[in-house]
Amino acid sequence: MARDPLVGTTLAGYLLLDRVGEGGTATVYKAEHPEHGSVAVKVLRERLRQDRTAVTRFVREATFGTRVIHPKVVRTIETGQSPEGLHYLAIEWAPGEILEGYAKRNAPLPPDEVATIIQQIAEAVNAAHAAGIVHRDLKPENLMYDPATRSVKLLDFGIATATDVSPDERLTRAGFFVGTLMYVAPEALSGEIVTPAADQYSLATIAYLLLTGTLPYTARTPREMFTQLLSQPPLALNKAKQGVMYSAQVEQVVMKALERVPQARYPDVTAFSGALHTALLAPDALGGGDGAGFFGKVKGLFRRD
Repeated sequence: MARDPLVGTTLAGYLLLDRVGEGGTATVYKAEHPEHGSVAVKVLRERLRQDRTAVTRFVREATFGTRVIHPKVVRTIETGQSPEGLHYLAIEWAPGEILEGYAKRNAPLPPDEVATIIQQIAEAVNAAHAAGIVHRDLKPENLMYDPATRSVKLLDFGIATATDVSPDERLTRAGFFVGTLMYVAPEALSGEIVTPAADQYSLATIAYLLLTGTLPYTARTPREMFTQLLSQPPLALNKAKQGVMYSAQVEQVVMKALERVPQARYPDVTAFSGALHTALLAPDALGGGDGAGFFGKVKGLFRRD
């Protein structure tokens, strides 16, 4: 791989030490700043510098980041444009790793760990909702997780939207949706303005993944996934993975938050996370088996070497 020309350079006072991530719109660097210390710096990709919508989304991410102040949300430090025309966003450096990679290696996770992770995400998302913001792209890839402390940080408000946005201020055309198809709520597929209930659906999908190691739908292509989201209910939690069974209460909580109709879900994300926390910490959270032998086998799935 060719060396990144920005690594080793200074951008607006931030010394870019290493490229640590890359998405469709921006590249992320670990950086050092004389005043702020270790930070993450997102730089808008060169090909998007003249894209007005991309630049607006990038700036809006910083705006939303400054509106959502919470210990479980990465802190936005500043945004700007360098003399060379580089749009950048400096945010708090969060320890740990992207939750997506951790889940791929370790899921199904122990029930108490899932309860802790989902509760923290819900607190962060609830803070966004209280600020009038719907995240719209909740997924493991947008969460930092430190397994040593079981601490979670929410990041990336790049496609978030304000709940009071007017039709003229929308960046997404009607009939189109934004987000990640595997985690997006069914109502978002129309491209209409979504409510906080859409974030709850995405959070429940994350919980489903952490509990089973799989997702609620088994589509193999985006077209198939689109069709399933609109026409089929998600696979019941206890049918997701052979040998992994939870109590009826755990399954009911997760599936309620995955209801296709937003009004059928919990009143808000904290109500969902609270119900899930209670169910997962119950003595019979791991259940549905045919005796102690089966139960012991299931528990063995969650042991750490």
